[in-house]
Amino acid sequence: VQLQASGGGLVQPGGSLRLSCAPSGFGFSNYGIGWFRQAPGKEREWVSCINTGDGTSYYADSVKGRVTISRDNAKKTVYLQMNSLKPEDTAVYYCATDGHPLCGTWYHPLGMNYWGKGTQVTVSS
Repeated sequence: VQLQASGGGLVQPGGSLRLSCAPSGFGFSNYGIGWFRQAPGKEREWVSCINTGDGTSYYADSVKGRVTISRDNAKKTVYLQMNSLKPEDTAVYYCATDGHPLCGTWYHPLGMNYWGKGTQVTVSS
């Protein structure tokens, strides 16, 4: 099982980025997928996740209203659209799954079974 995050970069405050997560090696459409981030000197934290099936999504309070998660099962890709970016959004972003179809606000880094390499997001003027 592999998950590859991409789409990071350097963006000015107020800007936007769209991250992509392309899992492989397992039945993508059967699993909920989450996004996490880790800023320098801080613990990894949950950002958002999306169920399989009805695509119900959940967001951390810190990003709610600025971030939208979506999935395209045909392309086997999960997206994280981030708008109105702030310097405090600077972090390495990871996608992960615990191998179950549903996710929720209980998602925690310690509960994830599969991780991919992250992608760096830097918000700076």
